[in-house]
Amino acid sequence: MRAAIYARFSTDLQSDRSVEDQVALCRSHADRLGLTVTDVFADRAASGASIHGRPDYQRLIGLALAGQYDAILTEDLDRLSRNLADIARLYETAQFAGVKLVTVADGEISEMHIGLKGTMSALFLKGLAQKVRRGLAGVVRDGRSAGGRAYGYRAVAGQPGKLEIVPEEAETVRRIFAEYLAGSSPREIAGKLNDEAVPPPRGRFWAAVTINGNRNRGHGILLNPLYAGRMVWNRVRMVKDPATGRRISRVNEASEHQEKAAPHLAIVDAETFDAVKARRDGRALNGPRDRAKPRHLLSGLLRCGGCGGGMSVKDRDHGRVRIRCTTAAESGSCSNRRSYYLDQVEQAVVGGLRERMADRDAIALYVRVYNEERQRLAASTVANRGQIERRLAAAEREHERVYRAYVKGLIEEDALERELPPLKAERDRLRAELATAEQPPQIVTLHPATVRHYLASIERLEVAIAEGEEHGGEAKAALRDLIRTVTVQPAPAGEAPQIDVLGELSALIGGAHFPTKRSGGPMVAGEGLEPPTRGL
Repeated sequence: MRAAIYARFSTDLQSDRSVEDQVALCRSHADRLGLTVTDVFADRAASGASIHGRPDYQRLIGLALAGQYDAILTEDLDRLSRNLADIARLYETAQFAGVKLVTVADGEISEMHIGLKGTMSALFLKGLAQKVRRGLAGVVRDGRSAGGRAYGYRAVAGQPGKLEIVPEEAETVRRIFAEYLAGSSPREIAGKLNDEAVPPPRGRFWAAVTINGNRNRGHGILLNPLYAGRMVWNRVRMVKDPATGRRISRVNEASEHQEKAAPHLAIVDAETFDAVKARRDGRALNGPRDRAKPRHLLSGLLRCGGCGGGMSVKDRDHGRVRIRCTTAAESGSCSNRRSYYLDQVEQAVVGGLRERMADRDAIALYVRVYNEERQRLAASTVANRGQIERRLAAAEREHERVYRAYVKGLIEEDALERELPPLKAERDRLRAELATAEQPPQIVTLHPATVRHYLASIERLEVAIAEGEEHGGEAKAALRDLIRTVTVQPAPAGEAPQIDVLGELSALIGGAHFPTKRSGGPMVAGEGLEPPTRGL
């Protein structure tokens, strides 16, 4: 039997020898079982809490599904995963592929091992997390930092959790608080710091969000109570997204926060910190609220051609909205400081789209060329999948032939037991191989009725913009379906900027915006197409 060995250790604090020791133990066990080790896979410093972020694990499963191995051998079940759902899914996948899971600790794995040891591993992870949090809480009670480093502080060598003030950075913190109280906005402060080349906490430039922070999470220089001599821990908790394996922070209730006085770490006095908080609270009461719908036609779609950042509203000039580069406004790190009239950009985009949409032959040509190119690139995929399907059909016919011969009494039971298992294994292997084979390209089609609908919506928008009227909701949604980004290229004052539109043709070949069926049969839904960027 062909076997693949898998080894893993959890953190970069562990020795790389751990993998070598696991592999040596598995090789010795394979020799005793008569297994032939053909490959070794190992993920170093990778948590067993998730299968994501473990490339060798993913390669192992893919090759096992393709029929490369008869068994997967590992030291213990928790080397494969400590997550109950992941280990159960792995067992089902291995059963489907006809691959045995074997561990040095327990031998061949069965449903009982999955249920018991999978549950024990999951409980171990939960208990470990609780112990870690308990330990961190004790660190905070001792007046030490539980992790992370705020701007203005550095760790004291040889004293875990102990911080000391960095004089140069502390002076910048005091300056930020003083200028904010004097009336400067976070954007203005960030711009001055960038002009003076003051090193930021991270990255290359200061930004307004670095100073202003997030009220709910307590991030940002103006919100960090440590600068006033109060250490606050457990403001957020980390949870793992089961679909991606990524850690996501969630805000905790204020009652769960843990505070400890740390007067030796104060950079500004309590009166200054409270005054800044009062000013921020007053501004927040008058600030804009989150909007469920985009306020303007191109909200969230505009990009600066100078730096690639977003663009936002600057002000109104005689009732006309002006936009500018957000990066230039936030940090001053973009040279595109000019403002542009939003209605002029909207007119250029809508007019250009109307012109392109009116050219039905060009859109039809795009779809035809796209389909031809996809079919050309996928020719080998189609041929490979067809070969697997033919071999699978032959294997299923042979399996059915032997079984029916036994039912009709044409062959004896011992012949059935001899011939049927290899046929079943071959059939199951081909099924698994077909399941992992790439799908042939889906042919997309152009819907004239949809094109007419979008064109009519765009023409209504063009009239509304020209007459200064409010854009209709349906027409606005139709246009936004066609656009991915609108890039405003820098232009000298007085000159009209070049505007590049990157769009999606998926709306024209079937999408969620319109019904997926019509009389006479279903509409063919296609994949998103990205036409080349074109200046309008």
